Amino acid sequence: MENKKVIILGGSSGLGLATAKAATAEGANVVIVSSNQTRIDQALTQLPQGSEGYALDLSNEQNIQDFFKQTGNFDHLVYTAGENITMSMVDDTDIDQGKDFFIIRFWGAFAAIKYGKDHINEGGSITLMSGNFGQRPSKGYSLGATICGAMDAFTRAMAVELAPIRVNNIAAGVIKTNLWNNLSDADRDGFYKYLESTLLLKRVGEAEDIARGFVYLMKQSFATGQSLVIDGGAVLV
Repeated sequence: MENKKVIILGGSSGLGLATAKAATAEGANVVIVSSNQTRIDQALTQLPQGSEGYALDLSNEQNIQDFFKQTGNFDHLVYTAGENITMSMVDDTDIDQGKDFFIIRFWGAFAAIKYGKDHINEGGSITLMSGNFGQRPSKGYSLGATICGAMDAFTRAMAVELAPIRVNNIAAGVIKTNLWNNLSDADRDGFYKYLESTLLLKRVGEAEDIARGFVYLMKQSFATGQSLVIDGGAVLV
């Protein structure tokens, strides 16, 4: 990873920022992108000097195209961007709102690959964000499971289409990030305690657990089209 250039879309907080920290710890140069300039500025204070950050609306295809036109060649693309998903049973789901959840999580990733792929250096990679809900959904998780399933399939399709660029994704379990901020403090704490009692590894995941997975997939030069499950054993219980 020494002197490799890594672009992380969704890199100003949560899993993306943890991945930026992990990549720079291995000698990489990072560029973080998110929609909020304040969060970018705060994130850059936690990264080595020379790290770059840009505010970008990832729901706008033209913005993504313009970004990759000016960013130059790079080695690894990581896509972790996405807003909080409100889980609900089918009868209670607003379909128009449900469609909006795909704009950044799926179509943003699609556009990032469309416009970023031609700038990836030889031996480079793309790593996307999925989730274990696609493999083990719970009641009320139809939207989450569908998005995760779409990302898994998209990963395999891109691995075939873009070869020899490596394309993988991480199917994460529940991780302590702001993704769960839509829950009340009491509900979130209760959710985490339930997971601690049921997961095989008896703890809820941390952002650093996923960051290590992203760095592994950037460095693993003989893996493509794979969904790496990092969930504390949740798919097994």
